[in-house]
Amino acid sequence: MEPAEANSFVEQAIANGVTVYEDRLEFPEDTVVLVETSVASLAQMTYETGSVRSVSPPGVPIDFVDGLEAEEQADWVQDVLGRTQYGPQGQQAASYVTLLDTGITLAHPLIQPALDAADRHAAVPGWDLEDHDGHGSRMAGLALFGDLRSQLQGTAAIPVPHRLESAKVIPDAGKNPYHLLGDRTQKAINAVEVEPNRLRTFALATTTDDDTPHSGAPTSWSTELDQLAVGRSGAVKQQRLIVASAGNLSPQHDGTADYLAKCDDDDEAEIESPAQAWNTIAVGALTAMNGVGGPTYGATLAEVGDLAPMSRTASWTKTWPIKPDVVLEGGNWFDDGFSTTPNQHSDLMLVTTSRNYPARSFTHISDTSAATALAAREIALLRASYPNLWPETIRALYVGSARWTDRMWSHVAPADKNRKRAYDVMFTRYGYGQPNLERAVNSASSAITLIVEDSIRPYENKGSGRKLNEMRLFELPWPTTVLRSLVGQDVTLRVALSTFIEPNPSEVARGRKNRYASHGLRFALKGADEDVPAFTQRVGRTATEDQQDDNGSDSGEWDFGYNRRSVGSIHIDTLTLPANDLAQRGVLAVYPVGGWWKDNRAVDPNRCNARFSLVVEIDATEAEVDLYTEVQQKVAPRTTIQV
Repeated sequence: MEPAEANSFVEQAIANGVTVYEDRLEFPEDTVVLVETSVASLAQMTYETGSVRSVSPPGVPIDFVDGLEAEEQADWVQDVLGRTQYGPQGQQAASYVTLLDTGITLAHPLIQPALDAADRHAAVPGWDLEDHDGHGSRMAGLALFGDLRSQLQGTAAIPVPHRLESAKVIPDAGKNPYHLLGDRTQKAINAVEVEPNRLRTFALATTTDDDTPHSGAPTSWSTELDQLAVGRSGAVKQQRLIVASAGNLSPQHDGTADYLAKCDDDDEAEIESPAQAWNTIAVGALTAMNGVGGPTYGATLAEVGDLAPMSRTASWTKTWPIKPDVVLEGGNWFDDGFSTTPNQHSDLMLVTTSRNYPARSFTHISDTSAATALAAREIALLRASYPNLWPETIRALYVGSARWTDRMWSHVAPADKNRKRAYDVMFTRYGYGQPNLERAVNSASSAITLIVEDSIRPYENKGSGRKLNEMRLFELPWPTTVLRSLVGQDVTLRVALSTFIEPNPSEVARGRKNRYASHGLRFALKGADEDVPAFTQRVGRTATEDQQDDNGSDSGEWDFGYNRRSVGSIHIDTLTLPANDLAQRGVLAVYPVGGWWKDNRAVDPNRCNARFSLVVEIDATEAEVDLYTEVQQKVAPRTTIQV
């Protein structure tokens, strides 16, 4: 159509319910607009407007990776490269994704602008820095661009503000000895941290089955990840953000009906070590790929919005952390009706960069490796937006942004949706659900989100032992005037408390969470009819026993509940209540419970200091504008109370 007619066509198309994409191609005499609708609707629009010169399908065939010759793929590389806006290098770089993998190729034109040759390292000196396997280069493409299929089908500019680092932890031949898995990971991190001050998101998409079954208990490798995250291990003593894959099942199950049962199998499908580490973000896979345009026979295994067919789960429900933390796109598999095992197809996988450039520019990746690369990318973008936030805070914002999809909820009977036992299947398969980067970014800047970065001395010496020392009280800047005016309207409060524990790797600690973790932190909200002294007394009793106070005002009203949220080192829960009730509950406590710091007086008391991040959000739908205005005028002071 002519450029002058494009806007009127778009307006009329939207009015008629046609999906119109933002991407456009501008030519001197024509404008190309991408729309999605039925043939009948498009024919009617063409007739009514009289402005459409021609109609054709999108220029990129869905199976372009397998269907295009090397020269044609190289042309698509140049198209994407011409639209990509890479961020600055060196000290000005926003943040980095550091891939602990098989290495990354420097030859690929889409990777080269984001990866300096000096930023390729290896856990073992003398290892070849090239990617001879291809896995690391596939991870790199997703870590920079996400699924390249969407970029290839678009025409818009592509911002890539973050950069890459490579720390090779997987040898080109053979595999790492089991007893060196943690050591190799630490040495790879040491190698990249010759530049210690970069904002890094470490991505580890390799796992081991040598520890299976572990039933969620710590292993030597997961313990090393916990030490690295909290900053007790590594040449540089600093907190780190580490993203780890949950691991994949072998494609053994057949048919479309039983794959979830196989993924839920306690003995065969538990997430692999080291993804059970407390301080990391463990990533499983879901899928939104339904096979449209892909295999023309058989049926996909997973429904849109459900667990990806090979994603592992965590069957444990007590003591050990909720894992995976989040799930992201990992592609789908399909049953062809003939094979005894499921099948993969390129159209059910994500498109990414190939190590074999220029022979091949693009390839595919799927399952929890793909999901881990996507999570690392999103976290790097979040860190680039808020470079001054602690790793603990970024974790709270990102995991706290996750929600369960409608398809996930379909596995819970409607009558059970308000009963805490109904959440077991949700947590074990999906963790907290699918994260939303836009929600996380907006939460960090919203006036109706309280973000606290603080520390607490959880224990003090007394006699020959130690006792609980103090709690923190936060007077929340509730917009009480607006909340009281919302008569008959419910609001939702979401709390995320994130801390990095220092692990105790001794064998005796493996069966008890309070012997493995250096400390535990919990949160509680004041009741509407409680005064602050009564509230602190109630919290003090709860802290001593690390049990829910059944007589407390918040004993059963939280969605997930005290027992479910009080595992691991990130604690998330939601509370929906009348707005007027929330207006009277403006004090929240963060308090300590037991840990091996408390049990071991020999540990240096000067380092028994626990950092934590607290993120508190109010969701009040249409009333949020008024809430924002009032909260801007308030401040959230902190009070320290002796337990």
